[in-house]
Parts: sequence; structure tokens; C-alpha cells
Amino acid sequence: MSTATQPAPAGVTPEQREFYRTEGYLIVRGFWPPEVIAELKLVVDGLAAKGEPIPGYWEPQLNPDGSLDPDPLKRYPRMLHLHRHQPIGKRMMLDPRIGAIVRALLEDEPIACQSMVYFKPPGSRGQALHQDNFYLMVRPGTCLAAWTAIDPALPENGGLSLVPGTHDLPLQCPGQADGTRSFVNNYVPPPAGKQAIPARLQPGDVLFFNGSVIHGSEPNTHPTMWRRSFISHYMPTSAEEIVNWYFPLHDFNGRVIERRSSGMGGPCGADYDWSKLEKFA
Repeated sequence: MSTATQPAPAGVTPEQREFYRTEGYLIVRGFWPPEVIAELKLVVDGLAAKGEPIPGYWEPQLNPDGSLDPDPLKRYPRMLHLHRHQPIGKRMMLDPRIGAIVRALLEDEPIACQSMVYFKPPGSRGQALHQDNFYLMVRPGTCLAAWTAIDPALPENGGLSLVPGTHDLPLQCPGQADGTRSFVNNYVPPPAGKQAIPARLQPGDVLFFNGSVIHGSEPNTHPTMWRRSFISHYMPTSAEEIVNWYFPLHDFNGRVIERRSSGMGGPCGADYDWSKLEKFA
């Protein structure tokens, strides 16, 4: 992974671009300074501690008697579209340095599609191996994720793993995931001869990966360590469609960009009937 982990504050080096082209991902170490991660953590932890729903974006659940559900993700679900309700979400999603890297990797002007936060406290299930563009339905082409570690993201606390070299795969029809280990039902197995490897990220590291790359995470089995993360998704300006759940889209100047809806799809990680999925060209 050595060629995938060199800092690139103003873009990417030719070596990094070639690594992304052949492997489908790129890790930029220490991209966000500690003060940005601290500010982000303060904002999202403050919202989580209050436990007050943000309708349409974050809806924690308690049992009818006010007690916590045994599933930690009921109390700490994903927080969707952080850029729509928290200024730091929009600043990070549209940061010019992020734009420079995404532009270089897409080889096109980027359009910002969404932002979200995963809390993943100890005891939380993971997310079975999947492909992000199964949910965004960007076409032609695919999306690109920028996955920021807020906490260390390691195998023991349910850190992200990915299958290198799967970025050229078409979208796969998922099978059934193990519901005791994954909070979603969809599962995409690695192709023959390939396997998932842990990314092993530290706070402030950013993992960029192609929307067709197979990736996922195991449960957080650490007794005390959370695995919070901030994720943004982007699409190339040459793409014509994306699921309308992501509207409005934005360029890196914050202007709204119009695109057609590609129909079926929805929040990244949501379950739906894949048998109705249109085949991609």
C-alpha cells in the first residue's frame, strides 16, 4: 500500500493516480488537521448526546419505556446529509483540496452528491461487502467516495475493508448478508482470487475509492473504542443520472447542479429489492 498513502495536499502525484487507476482506491494520510477533526467530533457528538431527531436526516430510537435498544445503531444510526444542516458538513464536503483530489481521480469536474456520518459504537454490527454505486446509481460511469476517519478505523473496532482491483466490475446483484454481523441485508462476495483487506486509518486520514469497489466492515468488537467516520460522495460532471434522493447536487462553488433521476436507489446502505435493478450498460 505504500504508493497509496503519501500526502497530496494540492492534488495527487502521478504515482498516486496510477495506483488509483489499477487498484480503485487511494489513502491520503493526515489529510484533515487535528483541529478540523476535533470540530467535527464536537458537532456530531453534541447532536448525538442530545438524542433529538433531525427529521429526515437523523432519527435515533428508544424503546417505548425510554430504555436503550440492545442494538446500538438504533440509538446511534447514521446521520444523513450533514452538509444540509451543519455548516462543517458543507465545508468539508466542498473543501477545495478534496475537490482537487476528486477531480484528478475522476479525470473530470466533480459534483458533490451527499455527506453522512457513521457513529458505530462498541457492539455495533458492520455493513456487509457492497458497492456504493448500487445505491447512488450514477450513470454513465460511477461515483467516488471520500471516507474520513474521525476515530482510528481498525479491524478490532469495525474499520473499513476493501477488495483492491474490483473497480472495473459491473454492479453485482447482491446475495443475503449475515444479519447478526451486518445491519443491511445485501452482500456482494469478492470475485475468485480476490479478498478484502483492512484499510487501517487514523483520525484525519481519507480513503478515496471508486463506487464499484467492493468494500464493507465487520462488527465493532472493541470494548470501548467507537469508529466514527464522515463520508462524502461525488460524481463526474459527465454523468447524466443519479437517484433523486441525492438532489440537490452541488458543484465546488456551492451552486446547484441539475441531473436526471436514474430511478431506483436510495441512501447508501439502505435495503431494497435488488431484483428490480435495471441492468447497466
